[in-house]
This record gives sequence, structure tokens and C-alpha cells, in this order.
Amino acid sequence: MNKWAVDSYQPKVLDESILAFHRLQGLNTRITESNQFESHSTYEIFILEEGDCKYYIQNQVYDLQPGDILLLDGLTLHKSSPISPDTYVRSMVHFSPAWLERMLPTLGMPNLLDPFQRLNNCILRTGFDASGQYVAEKIKWIAKQLEMIDQEFQCTGRMNALLKTELKIEFFQLLMKIYKMSKCEHLLVEQKKTEKKRHAENIASWINQHYCEKISLERIAAELNLNKYYVSHVFKEVTGYTVMQYVMECRLIQVKYLLEVKLDQSLEEIFLSTGFESAAHFSRFFKERIGMTPTSYRKMKGKQTSFNY
Repeated sequence: MNKWAVDSYQPKVLDESILAFHRLQGLNTRITESNQFESHSTYEIFILEEGDCKYYIQNQVYDLQPGDILLLDGLTLHKSSPISPDTYVRSMVHFSPAWLERMLPTLGMPNLLDPFQRLNNCILRTGFDASGQYVAEKIKWIAKQLEMIDQEFQCTGRMNALLKTELKIEFFQLLMKIYKMSKCEHLLVEQKKTEKKRHAENIASWINQHYCEKISLERIAAELNLNKYYVSHVFKEVTGYTVMQYVMECRLIQVKYLLEVKLDQSLEEIFLSTGFESAAHFSRFFKERIGMTPTSYRKMKGKQTSFNY
């Protein structure tokens, strides 16, 4: 069992392309999860191995069972909320689509990433049958292979081409299995929604459309025809977070996207277009959440290189 300390994870040479974690236990604030909503520019395969967990994906709330597999597009806000963190055990792979997309047509599988791109962050309910066990074992192998690749790189300063090719072959096999599973309608989870869940999802959906504007509980309540105290209470009860925490996380992901992609936009243009009231508030919030200033983040992303091919 891997019960990670906050600072236990050591960056690896292929982190910008692919990361894998096998049987993580408890909540983690450093590696991939925290007590905030998160988003990232990678796709994710997540399998719950033990425990019960609520999982929030954008404006949807899911009750996960062991053997459930989540396919996430990364850019959508998501967050886990385990019923008991000590019994919360999961495995996952994060990978950059850019690491693979150039090879897909050559392999005759241009649509291999469709489950991540077109199924809107779906859940496959395996009950830990043979397909669920296959996915868990593949993730275990990939995590070990990444350790071997990194250890050799640290010793020699060179990437082992054979180990990296083996990694890609095994990972493609995992993606092909996921692709086949996504075609099985009986595995796709259909949501059963209570009235409170529907209201919380409607609130989240409204925020997703308006987070760049000035937002208040009064405005949300008026536009959704709800009581403002009910809006505050039901959203907190269902998601575990306040309305304004969710608003700020929506703004943060858009800011990160603009800093990385819209290099011609100034910091002032970015904070004004994403709903922040002032440059000071924007910079302070960004540094608190990301650990560096917006300028440093943009420079870091501009300089990052990876061994993608």
C-alpha cells in the first residue's frame, strides 16, 4: 500500500508525458489531489480499488464503487471526496495526449482517445470483473516501468529507448482495452439524481457559464428561482464546497489556460477577463493556490520540455 506523505513524491523524467500511481491510500495534497477542485492539461484514467467515494466532475456528482473507472479529459474541474479517507484506495494514470496523438494514425487507431474526448468524463462500472482487474494490473506495471526508466536516467543521464518503447506498447494496450470497454453500454453508469443533486448541478452549470462575471448568491438565486440561503446550503451539502470556492476554481483553470496558451495576452487582460476584481487579488489568489506568481507560472510553462517522442 502506498500511503504518500505530502512531500514524498519525487519528480520523474517523463512526468510531462505520463505519470502513474498504484494503490494510493488516503488523500494527498501534493501529487494529484487536494481538498480543492483540480484540473490539468492531461487525460486521466482513475480506478477506485477500495472504499466509497463521491466524485465531483464539473456540475455532476457521482457515487463511486470499487472497480469503477473514470475517464477524465483533465480540463474539466473535478474532485474526490471519500467517505473515509483511510480506506480510500485508488490507482491512476495521467498522460498528455500530445505524447500519443502523432502516433495514432500510424497505428491505424486515430480514434483511440475518443473515450476521453467524446464521452464527457464517463464512468465505467466493472465491479472489479476481469476487465477492471486488467486495468488495475496495467497501471501497476506502468508505474513500475516509469520508476525503472527514471532510475536509469538518473544514473546515466540518458533515456533508455527500449524501456520507453515497452512502456508505450503496454500503455497502448491499456488504451485499446479502455476503448473497447467504452463501447459496452452495460458498463456506462447512469446517474440517479435526487432533487438536491439536481439543484447543486444546476448551480454549478450556471457558474460554469458566468464565472467571468460578477457573481453573488443573490444573483444565482434570482436566475435559478431559488432561495439564496438554500443555494448556499445545498451546494455545500452536495459538493462539500461553498459557491464562491467553486467560482474561484473555475476562474483559476481559465487563468492557467490563458497563461499557457494565450501568450499575447497581458496579465491585466487575463485577470479582467476572468472575473478578478483587482491585480492584487488575482496575484495573491494565484500564488496561494499554485505556489508561484502568474508571471513565474507562464515562464515555467514556456520553458518546459519533455521527452515526448
